[in-house]
Amino acid sequence: MEYVTLNNGVSVPKVGFGIFKIPKEDTVRAVLDAIEVGYRHFDTAQSYMNEEELGTAIRQSGIPRKEFFITTKVWLEHFGEGKTEKSLERSLKRLQTDYIDLVLLHQPFNDIYGAWRDLEKMYKADTLKAIGLSNFEPDRMLDLMMFNDVKPQVNQLETNPFCQQQEAQAFMKEKGVQPAAWAPFGEGNTDIFTNPILKQIAENHGKSIPQVILRWLTQRDIVVLSKSSKKERMAENFNIFDFALTDDEMKAVASLDTGKSTFFDITDTKTVAMFGDLVAQRKGLT
Repeated sequence: MEYVTLNNGVSVPKVGFGIFKIPKEDTVRAVLDAIEVGYRHFDTAQSYMNEEELGTAIRQSGIPRKEFFITTKVWLEHFGEGKTEKSLERSLKRLQTDYIDLVLLHQPFNDIYGAWRDLEKMYKADTLKAIGLSNFEPDRMLDLMMFNDVKPQVNQLETNPFCQQQEAQAFMKEKGVQPAAWAPFGEGNTDIFTNPILKQIAENHGKSIPQVILRWLTQRDIVVLSKSSKKERMAENFNIFDFALTDDEMKAVASLDTGKSTFFDITDTKTVAMFGDLVAQRKGLT
């Protein structure tokens, strides 16, 4: 496994296992399978409603807690000074741990400033080993950084060959914020798995297209979060460090960027309204 070091010295495995949309009844088995494959970095969120299952699987594995890197995210409903800390106390109980390696603000809406102050408080108390953001564009990230004490250690963004976040990546590098990629495959809602450029690179190395995508990201020192309920796919996504893309291959993948999300535009008012509706739908569930 390769690692990145955050701006506070914390070490993070470059490849993580995400448990978004894995049904609660399947989560323990999926996580135990992933642990057996070799994963030690796991990514969940309050809104995924499977923190408890992740904690149970880690406990059942028999492997010491200190060998795992756990990320969770605070849901919008719990943004606000005092509210965020209380919600994370519940997350700690569900995860069955007395500390969390990384906590992110899940979306750039609602009272992000009050929520961040709670993260800072828990970070300074060493309950949270690192704190960061998710889906924050450069302007929102800079605004938060300018008026708070602790600089984010991580910003998690949709990042894949068709949505490369080039402006955001450059900004994060300049500011010392570690990028992490969710939806590295665009969740399969594009023709990414049949793209001729990616297919040719995969053939060059005797690898699959998903492995090429993950290697392209990790070679750029971007933390990747992949997911699968199938153990053989978990292993495929994990075993990506026995080859490297050439400079020409890296440039070829870079040429695929459309500059557009394969999901939603986080700056669009319709997206903001959508998340407002989600908060109303999930009120009291997280």
